[in-house]
Amino acid sequence: MKTSDQTNSENRDFSTISPSAKSLLLMKGCTNIPFARRTAELIESPNKYVPDFNNKDLTFWARTLHFENRYWSIDQLMEKIPVKNVLELSSGFSFRGLEMVRQKDVYYIDTDLTNVIATKPEFMKVFFNEGYDMTGKLDMLPLNALNEKQFNEVADSFPEGEICIVNEGLLMYLSTKEKEKLCRIIHKILQKRGGYWITADIYIKNKQDKLNLILDDKTKEFFEQHEIEKNRFESFEEAENFFKKMGFVIDKEAKVKRSKLSSFKYFMKCVSIKQLVNLRKAGKFQTTWRLKIAD
Repeated sequence: MKTSDQTNSENRDFSTISPSAKSLLLMKGCTNIPFARRTAELIESPNKYVPDFNNKDLTFWARTLHFENRYWSIDQLMEKIPVKNVLELSSGFSFRGLEMVRQKDVYYIDTDLTNVIATKPEFMKVFFNEGYDMTGKLDMLPLNALNEKQFNEVADSFPEGEICIVNEGLLMYLSTKEKEKLCRIIHKILQKRGGYWITADIYIKNKQDKLNLILDDKTKEFFEQHEIEKNRFESFEEAENFFKKMGFVIDKEAKVKRSKLSSFKYFMKCVSIKQLVNLRKAGKFQTTWRLKIAD
């Protein structure tokens, strides 16, 4: 029998989150993240998408650098694990799966809410017409990650073998109870199949003010609407204890060199020494962990 919390989580309307996927994509279009710029061009059509590299807005480039770092942190943690089944949650307009199956013989299932995932095959048609092909296998399926039945059906689509579940930009939309539910679902799957969970959503509360970055009103409203700040962790220690309580241990933490990222030079062009010092004093506010089931 389902509890009211379970029913509410499964039926919750997450569709208001989706506009942020487009906003994030237009920002990532200023980086060398695979397919980001081409997807931004397509989504803005018939208007022309032209990245403004002369933009001197520190907040814009600090956020762009952050999201580029977050993207590559997941790839870094997938590099040396021998898993051939990959499930991405809440992928938005990212085409990480397409890039991976172009390079490797893996089975990648890309998932998001129906209104987002339904648009992605149209982009794929364009990419294929432009000469892209695949070594592995890629599926795109609708999934509400809090719907356990639907989640299990997607996971069961994979052939035998371990599964690597990945996500970026999901946990900050979930309450503590919803995060616990997601953990229980993933734990059962990994307990059955083996594998890893790579999440880039380890965000710490009360860091925004210390960063002294000026968010626009639309972004502030979005943060308030979805209680982003409330849904973050109190500290990295609290986050580690949360996952430990849910039966996971940290297998590895991502360490990406920001100076190697494509947006770094544009960030450095608009930040003063004083601002750079203040940003460093504010400290780390996000990290990416590769989790596995505790022994």
